[in-house]
Amino acid sequence: MACSLVLLLGQLSGCATRTPAPADRDGPPSSPPTDLSRVPDAVPRLEAIRIGGPNKPYEVLGERYLPITTDAAYAERGLASWYGRKFHGRPTANGEVYNMYAMTAAHPTLPIPSYARVRNPANGREIVVRVNDRGPFHKGRIIDLSYTAALKLDLLRGVAPVEVRRITYAEIRAGTWAPAAGEPAPVYVPEAPQGAPQRETTRGASAGGHWLQFGAFTRLDGAEALRQRVAEADLGLLPLLTIVREAGRHQLRAGPFPSADEARATAARLRDEGGVEATVLESR
Repeated sequence: MACSLVLLLGQLSGCATRTPAPADRDGPPSSPPTDLSRVPDAVPRLEAIRIGGPNKPYEVLGERYLPITTDAAYAERGLASWYGRKFHGRPTANGEVYNMYAMTAAHPTLPIPSYARVRNPANGREIVVRVNDRGPFHKGRIIDLSYTAALKLDLLRGVAPVEVRRITYAEIRAGTWAPAAGEPAPVYVPEAPQGAPQRETTRGASAGGHWLQFGAFTRLDGAEALRQRVAEADLGLLPLLTIVREAGRHQLRAGPFPSADEARATAARLRDEGGVEATVLESR
């Protein structure tokens, strides 16, 4: 995610995309403006997708990225991070000035510029951001939010799971990108990568089948932190992770799995490859 690295490679011009060095860490502003939660979402409008520039193929840290250059639909689940004062005032991938108080975001491959709806499944909050930068370039992360965008989703405590859906030209023209008043938040179902195993998403921890339990916490923050760790160890489990409140404790579980053998195999892989311990449960 380092802008300087990308510039040296000659792949992108003027970007706030980042890999902070330990001695120069990013963080929140020292004196943020009041009422940032009242900052309005980005309002989608028709903007031409430029061929080349920030939308040309590029390489960062040995990985090659092919940005989308058409008005294509896009939906994905993954981890979100945010960037703040270190990059405030610096140029983004399309040459605009990064404003950590605006409703913007960086994405590795979405067209620049474009608009996306981002939802925090942990609390149901959702926002609309304008994508004008490239990044993040950490495994498992799919979007970097501005400071204010992360604040509105309650994601300032760290990396957390989100759902991202691009708003298409057709939705902008028709005005259907904004949900009607009182309409429940949409559920985004990303397309599975070709060749990926087909699984049902979480149906609720009371459903039958075989489950993995990772831990139980008095505070919700503890379960959320563990969910982040498990997702980073195996991003494919993200749609299956859920936090259940039972007997006054927040329990992190994944499932249901079609068989006890698959649940045990997943637990063994997480233990051996990610150092994450899990117990196999069976709900009836």
